[in-house]
Amino acid sequence: MNLKTVQDKGIKHAQRKRVGRGLGSGLGKTSGRGHKGWGARSGTSRRPGYEGGQMPIYRRVPKRGFTNARFSIEYTVVNVETLNAFDDGATVDMQSILDQGLVSKSAPLLKVLGDGELKKRLTVRAQKFSATAKAKIAAAGGSAVTVDARGAEVQPEAQG
Repeated sequence: MNLKTVQDKGIKHAQRKRVGRGLGSGLGKTSGRGHKGWGARSGTSRRPGYEGGQMPIYRRVPKRGFTNARFSIEYTVVNVETLNAFDDGATVDMQSILDQGLVSKSAPLLKVLGDGELKKRLTVRAQKFSATAKAKIAAAGGSAVTVDARGAEVQPEAQG
């Protein structure tokens, strides 16, 4: 607590700055804009990162290396424990998870992770499964079906 908050008296908004109201106000004449120059004109707004004509830092710093950001694949993630909200023997996919409100859609693809315990026999259809998630779904008597981005079933690759 400081003196400013003590003297506040519950006032919600600070008093607005009244500019151009005479020399004695402290914000008369140029109204806090200084003399001439870009900031003194009307309609000014500098873009983020502008440094007054100096070479901006994002151009001074060397760019090195490779970033995979443009090519990374993002998934909406759900844990197996969350799937206990479904009835025994149900088929679980992205749409049914969204309909139940168990997760909000952050990406169009679904990945199931193995955190928690699964107590129901479910058929889970997703683009990706962690190894522990597959094991827990199988241990509960269900099946983990890998599907592609369009929802078509993907055949497991031949082990060799």
